Amino acid sequence: MKQRTWFITGINSGFGRHMTEQLLERGDKVAGTVRNMNSVEDLKEKYGALLRVFHLDVTDTNVIYEVVDQTFNELGKIDVIVSNAGYGLIGAAEELTIEQITHQINTNLLGSIHLIRASLPHLRAQGEGHIIQLSSSAGQTAFSGGSLYHATKWGIEGFCEAVRQEIAPFNISLTIVEPSGARTNFTHHSVVLGQKLEAYSISQAHNARRGFEDTSIVPIGDPARMVKIMIDTADQKPAPIRIALGSGAYNTIHQSLSNRLEELEAQKELAFSTDFPANK
Repeated sequence: MKQRTWFITGINSGFGRHMTEQLLERGDKVAGTVRNMNSVEDLKEKYGALLRVFHLDVTDTNVIYEVVDQTFNELGKIDVIVSNAGYGLIGAAEELTIEQITHQINTNLLGSIHLIRASLPHLRAQGEGHIIQLSSSAGQTAFSGGSLYHATKWGIEGFCEAVRQEIAPFNISLTIVEPSGARTNFTHHSVVLGQKLEAYSISQAHNARRGFEDTSIVPIGDPARMVKIMIDTADQKPAPIRIALGSGAYNTIHQSLSNRLEELEAQKELAFSTDFPANK
């Protein structure tokens, strides 16, 4: 098995933690970022020099570029960039504060955009590389109460879809990962709820809120299995563009795409009717 060096944001919890543990256990090197340097002391003690930890809050744009530059300068070649850091913001759009909206976009969308941009000059210079962007089934479908979370996930998927085409000539690949619920600490520890407005008690938005407030709900997704599939994309040529992980992801994305295609096909004649005639 080829030993690789990985750069992963948000390694203290969730998929980032699972991925880091699997990679270190098999002997790969990981440069990981955290907001709290004490949150991965156990990993540093267990794996020693295989793990390098950098302090980073992905809402701090300038520091993203500094940390990425520093990591490449110190470690040399980095084979895989994993844009993982993020969280969920749940509530009807009207229930969210300006500060919550700004922070969600700065973290999930702009943080990921700048991480990828910061990495590209280095990946081009080394002549190869692979980028893994953690999205969600929420990047292909939408539910009431998740408007801002969806905005960031749909946004980063559009960005990555275009960038993937831009960087293909440089032997750099990019994979978007779309998991559904998994048994990480995301659901009940990485989700922020907006201020509840009683006016929305008749809206489905509050159904989404109840789903996150109810700690008895246990997702069926196995994060260890999901992460292994993410890791395996580094060995696939060509790398997959998207990977849906979990039966929930497959079912909701399939339904969403089917509905959208059906609606589009029903509008074909209308769409074509707005073109100039062929002889004009």
